Amino acid sequence: MNQRETIQSMSEREILLHLYMTQLLLLVTSIFIAVFLLDWPTVRHMWRFDFREVVLYGGGGALFVLALDFLMMRYLPEDWYDDGGINEKMFQTRSFPQLIWLCGLIAFSEEWLFRGVLQTYFGLFLTSVVFALLHVRYVTKPVLFLMVVLISFFLGYLYEVTGSLWVTIVAHFLIDFVLAVHIRLDYLRNASGN
Repeated sequence: MNQRETIQSMSEREILLHLYMTQLLLLVTSIFIAVFLLDWPTVRHMWRFDFREVVLYGGGGALFVLALDFLMMRYLPEDWYDDGGINEKMFQTRSFPQLIWLCGLIAFSEEWLFRGVLQTYFGLFLTSVVFALLHVRYVTKPVLFLMVVLISFFLGYLYEVTGSLWVTIVAHFLIDFVLAVHIRLDYLRNASGN
């Protein structure tokens, strides 16, 4: 059974359960590793909030990535960026508050682990490679995998420049949320026959 068939055979509830389990695992892992690898001043510093940095780097960075993503969707063959249907299955029938919640949870848990804990301790390169490899469903899709690698390095670079997890969380959230809303709106358009 290929990836698309596996995903299509799963119910939306099963996919959501897997998402919640994965994010919980990431959060628990983040806390556990942070206790052993990071000191309190480092943790406190990474959680500082600077509104200007969040808007400029987080919002600006997200706009840059989204522009690139939408250009790809417009000009590349659809099968080059097809993820096997998991994002459609996860986001197409969710309400907008649910999309906010899910994208916020994903951004928070992934950025806390990858940028906050792992990148702080192991550096940008190793963390970005691990982040990309954990998105294993994209390995057979070279364009998608390259995008994940580049986005991971880009988010890592934003963290290096600002030292703030809020910047990367906001950027990650905005990227995921806008793409999720795009999936939702496409679904609604197709369902209404337009």
